Amino acid sequence: MTLTRFSVKPLSTMTRTLADVASARREPDLVIKGARVLSTYSERILPDKEVWVSGGRIAAVKPAGSYRGSGAKLYDARGGIIAPGLVDPHIHIESSMVTACAYAEAALINGTTTIFCDSHEIGNVMDVAGVEAMLEDARHAPLSIFLTVPSTVPATSPQLETAGGDLTPQKIADLFDKWPEALALGEKMDFVQVAMGDERSHAILTAALERGRPVSGHVYGREFVAAYAASGVTDTHEAIDREIADDLLEAGIWLFLRGGPPTTPWHSLPHAIKTITELGASHKRIAVCTDDRDAEDLLLFGLDWVTREAVKAGMTPEQAWAMGSLHGATRFGMENEIGGLGGGRRADLVLLTDDLTPVSTWYGGELVVEDRKITSVLDAALSSPYRYPEAAYHTVKLPKALKLTPELPTGAVIAHTIKTELPGIILGHVTVELEPANDWQTHFDRHGLCFVTVVERHGKSSGNVAYGLLNNFNLKKGAVASSVGHDSHNIIIAGTNEADMKVALDAIEAVQGGVCVVMDGKVTAMVPLPIAGLLSDKRVHEVAEEVKALKVEWEKAGCTIAYMGFNLIPLSVIPEIRITDKGLVLVPEMTIAPLFEEI
Repeated sequence: MTLTRFSVKPLSTMTRTLADVASARREPDLVIKGARVLSTYSERILPDKEVWVSGGRIAAVKPAGSYRGSGAKLYDARGGIIAPGLVDPHIHIESSMVTACAYAEAALINGTTTIFCDSHEIGNVMDVAGVEAMLEDARHAPLSIFLTVPSTVPATSPQLETAGGDLTPQKIADLFDKWPEALALGEKMDFVQVAMGDERSHAILTAALERGRPVSGHVYGREFVAAYAASGVTDTHEAIDREIADDLLEAGIWLFLRGGPPTTPWHSLPHAIKTITELGASHKRIAVCTDDRDAEDLLLFGLDWVTREAVKAGMTPEQAWAMGSLHGATRFGMENEIGGLGGGRRADLVLLTDDLTPVSTWYGGELVVEDRKITSVLDAALSSPYRYPEAAYHTVKLPKALKLTPELPTGAVIAHTIKTELPGIILGHVTVELEPANDWQTHFDRHGLCFVTVVERHGKSSGNVAYGLLNNFNLKKGAVASSVGHDSHNIIIAGTNEADMKVALDAIEAVQGGVCVVMDGKVTAMVPLPIAGLLSDKRVHEVAEEVKALKVEWEKAGCTIAYMGFNLIPLSVIPEIRITDKGLVLVPEMTIAPLFEEI
């Protein structure tokens, strides 16, 4: 059977039927009995209830024993908690390395039934064609997927980086006008330009605001909050501590508390939630989100895990689940469709244990996960995924005979290096004096350095290659590389020698995208990403196994930060220093620095 968000008819066509079912004049399709109900409206767990479902929507929540008919399918919750499906208000499907159809499997296992995705990664590679391909993918997926239209492609400007896409204000306006699921403007990453009144940045804001679409944000630095809010931004997932979280709330900006696996750079929830637990703010305009997950972490650390982290940080289970469902729905004006168990809402339901662990999931009234295993209904839906256009499989376009390392300085110089350290989002700008040496290895041993190189892969330049030096990355041997260099998604390579770096680059080119580790001239781990150099065309569990193997080799290589943090090294909107295909970018100055300066 076809199982997409379109499988459930609009409420406007079902009101009489649902009224008849709720009034017991007509049989429901499904009755879930023996349940406790988690109400996100009153933030209570209500005992002895049953849920009546018709046409994929909730007809009513009734007292236990209310159903006396014989035509409905019955499901005994055995005293478990029935809650609304989780709503993730900010994610990037591309970070999971799988397609939207494949993403759905992991999401549903973890109780997530609706996501709001910002597809700026594929937009940076393939422009509008990439965004629209992902929207088509989303329409085929057994999951409710809505778009926050990418707002910052490229993340900065052609002077600072080369992207494959260029989403102008007019292109963004056209996406809003063409696609009904384009509900908001995606995270406005160029917060410095917004605060400074940049014409293009504000034209993009205008395209959303004049259509009544909300604007999502991305901001670092309390000094930018006032101008950012005044420019129409009304949510952000980037609050890294309680102080900026408090500033954002008081400026009228929704907070999405980002829960990331503790091994990644983005587990900011425990810090930002202190605006509630220590400063006394209300949680009514606060939701939780995942933002970025690779395929393995998508299975292990879903939005359900984030809600449990909110409980650990001081919220009640009822509050946490409301922050994971109703609040995200409310932020995007969809609280009458999802996020709660009121009559008329979609029957996107989750059966929970007392510690908020999902056991079973219904999507539009269909049981798609039971006892944490997908049902035959979901398996069938996942077996016929959307096929991306052929152009998406040919996005790594490299010239021949690229030089991947800088020339060895002949005299003493000052080197501008990029210092990596956990958690890995902020990168330090550290100058190092390099004395004359006969080889690079001498510098590496003395100062804890290795090469980092960015190669333009969209065929938009004459083969831009930029060189840098990583400080404290701890790669002692070989090379690591990725075609997922945020956000222009050029290829980033770190290494100790040009030969291994070339092997890594060739390996990525051969499969048209991926992340790999190379040792002694051999690829020891590879996650192939042939779709736009970002996505696999395999099922999520297969990709999760590849990612797991990659992490083992990555750790063996000694890298200080995980590969997802490594992918952020070219992200030229986060302080203090980055590297793009145009060179070393100083942030927030947004200027290019030389690699070496004479002493």
